[in-house]
Amino acid sequence: MPAPRVIVLDGDRSHDVLHVVDIVDGVVRVRTAFLFEVGEELALRIESDGTTSEAVARVRAHVGDGSSIVTELELVS
Repeated sequence: MPAPRVIVLDGDRSHDVLHVVDIVDGVVRVRTAFLFEVGEELALRIESDGTTSEAVARVRAHVGDGSSIVTELELVS
């Protein structure tokens, strides 16, 4: 099964800048070239198995260092 695709929404624009590592218990773990601020809220579109949904996620933490940083996004709605 392919990993879900998660896209950042910004008004009427979308940005495919997240590479999903996994989604477990309402936490989306991603790799990205962007360093979002901890506490920042992002509007997301989640595409998985032919289903699309929108959600808001709060940046919970950045784990790791260098090129191995994983950003944790906690789904809040």
